[in-house]
Amino acid sequence: MDKQFIVSISREYGSGGHDIAERIAKHYDIPLYDKNILEEIGKEKGVDMSGFSSADEKMINVFTSRTVNGFNNSPEFALANMQFEFIKEKAGEGESFVICGRCADYVLKENPALISVFVLADDIVKTNRIKDIEDCTIPQAIKLLEKADKRRREYHNQYCKTKWGEARNYDLCVNSTRLGIDGTAEFLIDYIEKRNA
Repeated sequence: MDKQFIVSISREYGSGGHDIAERIAKHYDIPLYDKNILEEIGKEKGVDMSGFSSADEKMINVFTSRTVNGFNNSPEFALANMQFEFIKEKAGEGESFVICGRCADYVLKENPALISVFVLADDIVKTNRIKDIEDCTIPQAIKLLEKADKRRREYHNQYCKTKWGEARNYDLCVNSTRLGIDGTAEFLIDYIEKRNA
């Protein structure tokens, strides 16, 4: 597809959002940015970003950071802003890509190429998926789900004026349980095609 498009996928933990993003990126042969975004930023800046991995998509620690004249000294704040700038640069260069999280739905909200999606799933499906991925018990999987979604919500809401998971903030909200991972990816590809027709 010649026309630029950017697919931002926000997702509940265990909903298969990353797997769906992978399928969309593969279908169009375009980059997918998720955890690999640190490596990509490092390549462009010629910096080793491995030390930042513990701060990725984390809230600012108010007990160990200071804000002076709007600048914060925390690694979480620095990393978030590096990622936001990276996303804006890629979009500004006319690149098409898929991105998971990183507040891209908000950072690029004024960009006409943006297609923002929120992926959710039924609790039992998410729990079973995490149980299998993490090789843990159902109660442990439930705790992991709650913790991950809380962290994602808090991170998003700290940097954005919109609320994480609130339907009005996305072009589409889709429950991956209904069509499965492959079916949901196909549904979203069809939507992308129609949007860019």
